[in-house]
Amino acid sequence: MSEAYVKRTDTDKGITTIEFFHPKHNSLPSDVLGDLAETITKAGEDASVNVIILRSGGDRTFCAGASFDELINIDDFETGKKFFSGFANVINACRKCPKLIIGRVQGKAVGGGVGVASAVDYCFATTFASIKLSELNVGIGPFVVGPAVERKVGLSAMSQLTINADEFKSAEWAQEKGLFAEVFDDAEAMDNAVEKLADYLADTNPEARAELKKVFWEGCENWDKLLAKRAEQSGKLVLSEFTKKALAKYK
Repeated sequence: MSEAYVKRTDTDKGITTIEFFHPKHNSLPSDVLGDLAETITKAGEDASVNVIILRSGGDRTFCAGASFDELINIDDFETGKKFFSGFANVINACRKCPKLIIGRVQGKAVGGGVGVASAVDYCFATTFASIKLSELNVGIGPFVVGPAVERKVGLSAMSQLTINADEFKSAEWAQEKGLFAEVFDDAEAMDNAVEKLADYLADTNPEARAELKKVFWEGCENWDKLLAKRAEQSGKLVLSEFTKKALAKYK
């Protein structure tokens, strides 16, 4: 696999799998973020869909977060705001989607990747799925994904990830804090669990599932405005001299 993509696969039972991929460790440039948000939204609007599985391609990194190639080339506020709004749109697409979303995390999740894992409703992982909020390393912070991460693991754990930005936390730590529901020794065992839960949910009352989704996300109704404001914070910081110097190391 050498080309980035977002693809959707449907089954007769109403189980829809949405998969994203990027050759650079499943990083997320603007076009992939846009396609991902749109695909989630359309699946949520599709009456034939009962449950959604969100996953990434490949067998190593789940998601490396923001595309450094794109970050390095941001040179004005509007471009920066638009880029970080891409993550806001994916998180809000998951939040507003009336279908329950199962996450499948096969490997490391960094920055925005932790945000994606936090935005699903039930998340499985392997023991290789360590997590890190690395934004402070390049002079910004996890402003956009922060609310989603905090909602799942609490302010204390989110602040630990944010402040100790150079250290990975284990999948077991993430499970203990509530990000991952279950952690498996390998992808095969995880996939069996994903399939089992998806099959079960597809047979439950769709009205009950939709109402539960609303309950799970109560208190987040202001996130359209909140995450837009957070995207502005990141859009300003990415232009700072500190951040420009930090990103230059990755050229």
